[in-house]
Amino acid sequence: MIKSIFLPNLQICIVCGIFASCSQVEPDLDVSLGGEWRHAGGDHSSAKYTALSQIDSSNFSELEIAWRWQSADLRLPEGVGYGTADYRAVPLVVNGTMYVNTNHGMVAALDPESGNELWLFDPESYRNGPPIQTNIMIRGIEYWTDGDIERIFVATLGKQLLSIDAITGQPDPNFGEGGYIDLSQNLGRLEFESEFITAGAAPIAIDNSLIVGSKIFDYGMYNRSPPGHVRAYDTYSGELKWRFNTIPQMGEEFTETWENDSWRRAGNTNVWTFMSADDEAGIVYLPTSTPTNDYWGGMRLGENLFAEAIVALDADTGERLWYFQTVHHGLWDYDVASAPNLVDIVVDGQRIKAVAQISKTAFTYVFDRITGEPVWPIEERPVASSNVPGERAHPTQPFPSKPAPFDRQGISEDDLIDFTPEIAAEAKEIADRFVLGPIFTPPIVRGDKDKLATFVVPGAGGGANFPGASIDPETGILYVPSATRPHGMSLIEPPEGTSDWPFVIQMERQVGPFGLPLLKPPYRRITAIDLNTGDHVWQVPFGRGPTDHPMLEHLNLEPLGSVYDDVVAEGGILVTKTLLISFLAQKDEINSNAHGSILVALDKETGETVAEVLVDQRLHGPPMSYMHKGKQYIAIAGGGRDGDDELLVFALPY
Repeated sequence: MIKSIFLPNLQICIVCGIFASCSQVEPDLDVSLGGEWRHAGGDHSSAKYTALSQIDSSNFSELEIAWRWQSADLRLPEGVGYGTADYRAVPLVVNGTMYVNTNHGMVAALDPESGNELWLFDPESYRNGPPIQTNIMIRGIEYWTDGDIERIFVATLGKQLLSIDAITGQPDPNFGEGGYIDLSQNLGRLEFESEFITAGAAPIAIDNSLIVGSKIFDYGMYNRSPPGHVRAYDTYSGELKWRFNTIPQMGEEFTETWENDSWRRAGNTNVWTFMSADDEAGIVYLPTSTPTNDYWGGMRLGENLFAEAIVALDADTGERLWYFQTVHHGLWDYDVASAPNLVDIVVDGQRIKAVAQISKTAFTYVFDRITGEPVWPIEERPVASSNVPGERAHPTQPFPSKPAPFDRQGISEDDLIDFTPEIAAEAKEIADRFVLGPIFTPPIVRGDKDKLATFVVPGAGGGANFPGASIDPETGILYVPSATRPHGMSLIEPPEGTSDWPFVIQMERQVGPFGLPLLKPPYRRITAIDLNTGDHVWQVPFGRGPTDHPMLEHLNLEPLGSVYDDVVAEGGILVTKTLLISFLAQKDEINSNAHGSILVALDKETGETVAEVLVDQRLHGPPMSYMHKGKQYIAIAGGGRDGDDELLVFALPY
């Protein structure tokens, strides 16, 4: 058993609290209290919660693989399709059937007890050519019903929005053109650059609105990416209902936040991650990303609304109800990268329908989800200016007064690793090559004042990233997985003929003394935050970290938190009645040659690791849970790097 230990020299902010005293809130939201998992986050509140309790601390270590399903992508003939990334799909379980997608956009219906295929549909999205992007995957699908008909919606990498009959597995002939909609259309601008747009996360369906985001990048480093506007289609007919322009267009409010009419040319500002929704209120919540280009904003001076914001829309009309921009004129790739968490809380005796948005910045922004009013004050504070030619960093950025940050922000010499005098001296020598400063210190031009880069903390990966937070709707406790993943960021002139930007980014990722991180641990954490008070309940390092490094092994250190580079982009936390369930990579915890994962259960009240299960496959997707015929299961997608994409389903052996 791994114990959760707080090391005195880690200098992390721990707010002690008694978990049992947390306010009990009777939730209005349709959280996953039954045995189903109807949406990627369990429900539209993105709680990632189930009240199932058959699997608990007393038997978790007995979990076995009940069945495995190899992705249908592996059956494609040689030469058909294209290489994809890790398999991270989230399966759904509805009315006794499991539904899951592949990275090529196929959708399968499976028997949740055995994994036997009931049907499989291949939209042949690969015939549209490979997406011009990295990290090629589809993270999930959406289930929708009006009580009579049932549909599975998927947005594929081939620019397709598809409606499939959940019973027959066939496209709905009444939706779009034979069940398909072309997502390269109805963007409102630059539709001829359709090769730059694809999808990754599931759409979201509220009443008869099917809302879909986009995944757009600066391929080729040219200023020609389309804007990531959000579109809604009628769930029955596929007719376009509305489009919300994430970059305001002619005649709309806030074009002045894009100076010199840069709203006409700027792109991205996507909703590339999952969205959340209050089904009762009919509100959808959009987390938006950084505009082009992510790190130099000289062609888009101004605040740049609605980039790096949370935006609440009327799901039926697309009317903007409220918004909050988490970063003004972003220069750090601080996308709002995860679905907001909806939860009902009680603050100072007042019941609030809240939405909490975690971020790459390591801040948690909490609002009344109906009105948009901050639950606790959010202050605009002065931040560092930029001396990059053509750039003008925004003079202030928003700082929540509560909750406290859940991961390290900014860097000074006090943050450098110092376990031994030799390590400390080497860390200081390395740090002297970088600009150090508080959060929102801008990137520099490489070589400016003999500095290599700005050491940005959190880096572009966060903080918190795609997996997002999970929540117990019965207590209002938010559980945040995060990683201290700094980046050295500098701007360089691109090679001639490769870009129309004057500056593009160059990253320094793994810098530190003797192969160690430059900063003090922990390097990966889980933080429990009581949203009724805004206080941290507990915070623990998650993963062993470099405790066996030759220069550290004699110190007999407790866990420091995993330093695995991809950790911010995968996994997440499943919350059950008593446990938090996640996983670690064996290569980080056992030895660098190990291939599989470690399924981990933590006590929800303390963060203590209570049980572990070794898994022979490398897990990647968010864990989910369901009940079928009186038996609780846990399902996680894994593999994908070696043509081994598969869904693994765990259960107790009885």
